[in-house]
Formats: sequence, structure tokens, C-alpha cells
Amino acid sequence: MNRPNRRTSLQAFIVAALALVVCLCACGKLPHETTETSRAYHHLVILGDPHLPGRDLENKKHVLEKINSWDDVEMVIAVGDICEYFGTDAEYAAAKEFFSILHKPLYPIAGNHDYIYESSVEPNSKRLSMGSQATQQAKLGQFRKTFGLTHHFYSRNVGGYLLVFLSTDHLNYLSGMSEQEIAWLRSELGENLKTPTIIIFHGPLKGTLRDYKRFVNTPNYIAQPTETIHEILMNNPQVFLWVSGHTHTPPLEESYASPVNVYAGQVTNIHNKDMNSGTIWTNSLYLYPDRVVVKTFNHQEEIWLPAFDRTITLPNPEAALCSHSRYSINPVSSQFFCVSASSTK
Repeated sequence: MNRPNRRTSLQAFIVAALALVVCLCACGKLPHETTETSRAYHHLVILGDPHLPGRDLENKKHVLEKINSWDDVEMVIAVGDICEYFGTDAEYAAAKEFFSILHKPLYPIAGNHDYIYESSVEPNSKRLSMGSQATQQAKLGQFRKTFGLTHHFYSRNVGGYLLVFLSTDHLNYLSGMSEQEIAWLRSELGENLKTPTIIIFHGPLKGTLRDYKRFVNTPNYIAQPTETIHEILMNNPQVFLWVSGHTHTPPLEESYASPVNVYAGQVTNIHNKDMNSGTIWTNSLYLYPDRVVVKTFNHQEEIWLPAFDRTITLPNPEAALCSHSRYSINPVSSQFFCVSASSTK
């Protein structure tokens, strides 16, 4: 019986190892390696309210298949109202099955249809009534379980940006935050004063659309509590983008992408059309080191719509350290510095 030659075995092992490395590289990346640095931007796709299973499910599936074909997509964000009406077990099961065909990482938040309503006991009923606190908490628990989340509000760091994901979890407002969520938001922003921040929430900021429908800019169709949110944003000028759904605003509406979208001269609200009626549009956010580019895609015609292209520049990180956005600039050095209340008297 011939014994194997140790040198030959070692050479064979080295050849096999090199072949494995080449194969892994060809497949896209090595284990634990990220390809984020291979591009100058990070591509995030925003899905407006899916309302699953809802109408024309095949059309919705086509949207996910199209997104799967975009090689540069790093995240897909669903801005709430994942469920069609009540947030039932059946609706959540349909949502889980629907998103199983998505090959990109999904980051969902909850909307009012995901938790706030009592489930109807009447077959095919669409009548909406507020659920009890216990019912609402149970449905938020089902939301977290369905999507593998520990909490229904959370954050992620992407390419030097902080992304803050906030769910509707208020007992009464259709688009409100609980005291617990507000407290967490204050803390999260306070720990990231120098980081340009994007907030994703189901409801838009007050006054960032024209009153093109009777419900727009009314209490249940804006982010609540309005005064608290305003105070938080004014104390955190690093927040410069707010991404929302809820109003189902289409690109055909003149205030979909217009100067009215800018809240308090600081935060640009990106509105997103729902996926449950007619043509489906998605917004893509391209996060560059110094700016965010927003592009809109028509999935029915499969075309990008340059008329809605927007570029939002980042807030000055040093200016973000100043309370209430109070800062000045040295005309000689062009350096920002904070202005204290005492120095203005």
C-alpha cells in the first residue's frame, strides 16, 4: 500500500483553497465581507403602504421582482400599513409570504392598519373601529414576530448616516408615537448629534403637503404629537430628511415634490404613494457622503421619472451641535460656531 506524499497533499490543499477563494470572489463577496465600499453611494428603496394582501397582488409582486433585479440595492424600507385593514394573523401571514420573494434586506415599520383597529368579526367587513390597548399591543407584538424584530422602533447606521425607524404605536392617533417611543427617540438623537439623520415614520410632518384632500394635514394624518416632534426636530438639526407614507400621495399631485415639503426650513419630507391602487411608484434614496439624491420609478411603465429628481444636501455637522440651530459663521475662516443666549443680549 502506497503512502500519500506529504508534499503532494499540501500542494493539493493549497490549490483547493485558492480555488475556493476565487470561487467566493466570483460569487460576489467573501464571508463577513461587505461590498458597501465598492460604490460611492448606498441605495435604499422605499415602499409606500403595501396593504397586504390587498388589490392586484401580482402587480405588487412584480415590484419586488424589479427591485430584486437592481444589483445595487442595500435596503428596502416599507413605511407602514403592511396589512390591508386590521392587522389580523391572516394578513400578517400574507405579508410574510409576500416579502419572502424579496432578495434584499427588509426594514419595515408599523402603520395604523397594522395594529390600531379591532379585527372585524363579520366576514368581508371593512368597518374600522379602535381596538383596546391590549389588542393593539398584541398586534404590535405580531408585527415584531412576523419581521423578526426585538422592538418596533430601531435605528441603523449606513454610510455615515443614522436611519431612525419609528412605528405608529399611539393608543388613539392614527399616526402617533407613544411616550416610550418619544423618549427613545430623544435619547437616540442625543447620542448622535454629529450624524446626519433620516427618520422613517408612517405619517408626514405637518404642512409638508398642500391641502389637496380634505384629510391632508388634519390631526390623524400627520405625525403626532406635533408640538413634541417640532421641539425635538428644532433641537436636533442633524435631522434633515423625513420619509413617510399614510397619505397615499402620488407623483401626479403637485405638492408631491415641491418646496412645501420642507418643514421649518430644516427637514425635507419625502412622500410615498401606496401600493394598493393603480400605478405603483417607488422612491429610491441614494446616500452619498455629502448629499442624498431622490429618484422616482414608475413600475407600470418601468421608467425613471427625472422630473421628480431631488438632491438634498447634508446639514453642517458642527452647526448641528448648536441648540435650536443657533449658530453663526466666521467670515474669515468660514468656521461655524455656536451662539449662546447670553452673547446675543
